[in-house]
Amino acid sequence: MLWCPPLLLSALCWVLFLSKTPVTADECAERCDLYHGHCDEDHVCRCDPGWDGPFCEDCVRMPGCIHGVCHQPWQCMCLSGWAGKFCDKDLHICERSDPCQNGAECVITPEGDYSCTCPQSFHGKNCEFKIGPCETQGFPCQNGGSCQDDGGYAETFTCRCLAGFVGRLCETDVDDCLMRPCANGATCIDGVNRFSCECPHGFQGRFCTVNMDDCAGHPCHNGGKCYDRVGDYECYCPNGFTGKSCEIPVPKPTWEYETGTSALERVPSVPPRTVTSTRWSPGFSEKPGHFKISVKEVVTQREHGLSEMQVVTIAVLGVITVLVIVLTVLLVLRHRNQGTTCWCQQSPPDTKTQYHQCQGALPEHGKTTEL
Repeated sequence: MLWCPPLLLSALCWVLFLSKTPVTADECAERCDLYHGHCDEDHVCRCDPGWDGPFCEDCVRMPGCIHGVCHQPWQCMCLSGWAGKFCDKDLHICERSDPCQNGAECVITPEGDYSCTCPQSFHGKNCEFKIGPCETQGFPCQNGGSCQDDGGYAETFTCRCLAGFVGRLCETDVDDCLMRPCANGATCIDGVNRFSCECPHGFQGRFCTVNMDDCAGHPCHNGGKCYDRVGDYECYCPNGFTGKSCEIPVPKPTWEYETGTSALERVPSVPPRTVTSTRWSPGFSEKPGHFKISVKEVVTQREHGLSEMQVVTIAVLGVITVLVIVLTVLLVLRHRNQGTTCWCQQSPPDTKTQYHQCQGALPEHGKTTEL
């Protein structure tokens, strides 16, 4: 037996229970509408699509049909006083409850709907809106702004602007870059209630505040340690390498040190071109603690000596220095002689020493001063 919930569904459950209750073969054949269904092996009347009921005697109405009936499946034939495709239009709505407002006249249309004939200065489905400043001005608000006039009863209209616009008619787009939201020298691009930042090299993010990790690509080679900088990176290279990315190997030194005797002997790593003589040590004994300088070393030092241009430059600078020193000495002596002459001309000498000085400083015709 089927379990049926109480209250509203109880009636439907009983109909289903009775329709599914098996009967005898004669009763099923006698009572089941064989034009709209058939009896199965359990002697239950099974309905064809579009028919319903215990014995398939009821047609199924069109889905959505409210105040209508059917004679064939999927029909919606309106009852008296109702119209429309789904029989949902009340033909007596103007008499029962007049929906028209502000003195408008209610009229039933041939389709079964109603319309309101509005008086002057009113409009709307039920004539509920008054013609106010918004309508008389042709709804002047721009950029999606809505016109407000208190239902038509206000003296003037106001515009309710969307975000990003200001002005009496919402005609001005707000410059969202006025507050300079972009950082680190980024370029701000204004939009409608939004902005975007065009970041410089080395920065990213909505406001260009995120410093990009320039070490993410591992630019340092040969085991160099990378340090991120603003729009750049810096590599700390291990011994033996140099360059921006530690890609340049440092050449090995040209001198090697040998320790086979009591003294350190510095020997060039590359053999000289033509010299084959033995070691030479002028004035030095081969005792511990003394260096031995070979002819090879002397040749190598000559090969790595000053160039011709450097020698000429040093010589010119030396000559200029000597000339400056000589000129300075001459100027000092001249200044001293001029000072002594002026002193002797202005005041006579008091002592023999001053007298002899003046005799040497004054010209021949001026040597007339006597003590």
